[in-house]
Amino acid sequence: MRVAVLGASAKEERYSHQAVLRLKEAGYEVYPVNPALCELAGLKVWPDLSALPENMDTVTVYLSAANSSALADALCQLHPRRVIFNPGAENSLLAEKLRGAGIEVQLACTLVLLKTNQF
Repeated sequence: MRVAVLGASAKEERYSHQAVLRLKEAGYEVYPVNPALCELAGLKVWPDLSALPENMDTVTVYLSAANSSALADALCQLHPRRVIFNPGAENSLLAEKLRGAGIEVQLACTLVLLKTNQF
């Protein structure tokens, strides 16, 4: 399963950084997305959503609504099966647009989903 981590951080204390590590450990194909980074945890970091390969299963969002709203068209064009809005990244307008495009939306914590085998 291909999983993009939108807002991946090089700061170890950030949940987006921990998500990259846990997803990788769990055997997922992880695609960190952050225009300011080139590499994270031995993985290539992608500059934006449009650079990602096709057939992305999940995009897990770690950006505030102010930062993610501008990505609506790119997310719809990528058309993952599901988008997870982690705590603090909720964006009801973007979620509504994604649902309208036939994309499953989840308000959940990726780390909890992984820990409870619900990812």
